[in-house]
Amino acid sequence: MLTLDLTNAPRWHDLAPRVRVQLRPLTTALMVATRSDPAVEAVPEEASDEERAVAFAKALARRAVLAWEGIGDADGNLIDPSPEAIDALLDVWPIFEAFQLTYVSKGLLLEQEKNASALSPNGPSAGASDTAKPARKPARTARRG
Repeated sequence: MLTLDLTNAPRWHDLAPRVRVQLRPLTTALMVATRSDPAVEAVPEEASDEERAVAFAKALARRAVLAWEGIGDADGNLIDPSPEAIDALLDVWPIFEAFQLTYVSKGLLLEQEKNASALSPNGPSAGASDTAKPARKPARTARRG
C-alpha cells in the first residue's frame, strides 16, 4: 500500500553518527527541477552511470537540504549549508551512500514498484496451475538390418 504524507513537511535524516540533514520532501516537482538542473544537463553523454549519479545527487541535495547539524569546516567551526558545502558533503563516500539510501532510493523504489506486478491473490493468476505437459521422448523403433 502506498502511504501519502499529506503534510509534505521537511524531515530530518541521519547520514552518519552526529550528522543529520533536514530535507524537503522528495516530490515530483523537486525531481523534475533536478533533472533539468544545468549541472545535470552538462554531464557529458559519454559519462559513466556513476558520474551521472553523483551529479544528480549533488543537484538534488542543493535543492533539498534546508538545514543540517554536525557539519563544520576544517577548523571545526559549524557551518551553514551552501551549494559548495553541500557538494563537499556529498564528496564524502559514506555520506553520499547514506543520502542515496535514506532519501533518493525511496523515490526510486516507488518507481520500481510500479514496473512490476505481483500475482493477484484473487484474480486470474490466483491458484494457477501448470497446463504445459513435458515433451514426450520420441518412440524408439527397432532397426531392421
